[in-house]
Amino acid sequence: MKNFPNRRQAVALASFWALGLLGTPSHAATTLSVLVDAGPQTLGAFKALAADFSAKNPGIKVDIETRPGGSEGDNMVKTRLATGEMSDVFLYNAGSLFKALNAKRNLVDLTSEPFQANVVDNFKTVVSEEGRVYGVPIQTAMGGGVLYNKKIYAKLNLQPPKTWAEFQKNNAAIKAAGIPAVIQTYKDTWSSQLFVLADFHNVNAADTGFAERYTANKAKYATSPAALKGFQRLEEVFKAGYLNKDFASAKYEDGLRMLAKGEGAHYPMLTFAIGGISVAYKDFINDVGFFALPGDDAAQNGLTVWMPPGLYIPKSSPHIAEAKKFLAFVASVDGCNAQTRGAGPQGPYMVKGCDLPATVPPAVADLVGYFKPGAKSTPALEYLSPVKGPSLEQITVEVGSGIRKPADGAALYDEDVRKQAMQLGLTGWK
Repeated sequence: MKNFPNRRQAVALASFWALGLLGTPSHAATTLSVLVDAGPQTLGAFKALAADFSAKNPGIKVDIETRPGGSEGDNMVKTRLATGEMSDVFLYNAGSLFKALNAKRNLVDLTSEPFQANVVDNFKTVVSEEGRVYGVPIQTAMGGGVLYNKKIYAKLNLQPPKTWAEFQKNNAAIKAAGIPAVIQTYKDTWSSQLFVLADFHNVNAADTGFAERYTANKAKYATSPAALKGFQRLEEVFKAGYLNKDFASAKYEDGLRMLAKGEGAHYPMLTFAIGGISVAYKDFINDVGFFALPGDDAAQNGLTVWMPPGLYIPKSSPHIAEAKKFLAFVASVDGCNAQTRGAGPQGPYMVKGCDLPATVPPAVADLVGYFKPGAKSTPALEYLSPVKGPSLEQITVEVGSGIRKPADGAALYDEDVRKQAMQLGLTGWK
């Protein structure tokens, strides 16, 4: 608890200063509050960023606050923005979820800041509204797919699958060996969505134009056979008995441990989890590989790509100048190097001049392979459409737990999406 001087003491201190008896008071350091998710890879990166930034800017201390992930974290961010109680800087999604922040009203316009010259143009498009840019990239571009344990694959003589049928054949072999084939961590509901969201490359390959028609309210998950498959595959792995026994109570951190130590074979996840394993299970990082979520056609095998999240400054911050200095550091080669040191190399940065080390973990090398010439990839739907319902993670938990049928889950999500589109005021929705 801070002890403040009483009035008599304050008058005395002022008198001493006026008489020059105490000298000029030193300039107090500014504390910059930064709100981030609590993932180990995020905390590792931000601890390194805070240390390196404060070393270069000794008058500014960075105080890291954490929030939950998923819908709980979404609600916290929106509530704190609405009440003017947001931290000086905060981390949040780019793409469709960013569109729901009402950037023009709540966020500082960063379009003309010199550090934007360092940011890759493709990223600027996913943190922009009405032609104005409001964020800088934090962490790296990601892939959605399946992280797998390479030791289990080697022991059972398996190969990374390029079709769903091959994936299920591998799952059967792993289950027969007495090992949980698919790790799910439904206590953290956000982690349940990958079979749907990471399937978008396959949806787009089978149903070209789905994103445009979906945005125009002319295509639905429940009525598009290609889009419905993500929900159906959630049910398939549950019904086949491929999940870890504690799938309902396990958390994201449990999933990282199970995958790294070979307690399970496959973890459907975004590749940012590579950083979490690098931080928490460094000795096992070379035992983990990655492949894109397989679809029906091996010739169309490819990756669903996520842009990194953004860092934003709320208009309510009393430290906007200091916050801009921090974002300028993040959007620099020194900022990338700090993140790599804190959380390990995870994928391609969206800051010019930031390269990956010559040697990277196997899962990162697998991910980078999907960005090479000739490889196939598609942006995730949330970067092609402003429409994303907030309740998908609860629905996918229900479908993935056998509580709700896939067709019912898809229809419920279509209704969730309709409400979001109405809130955004999109044409063609009612």
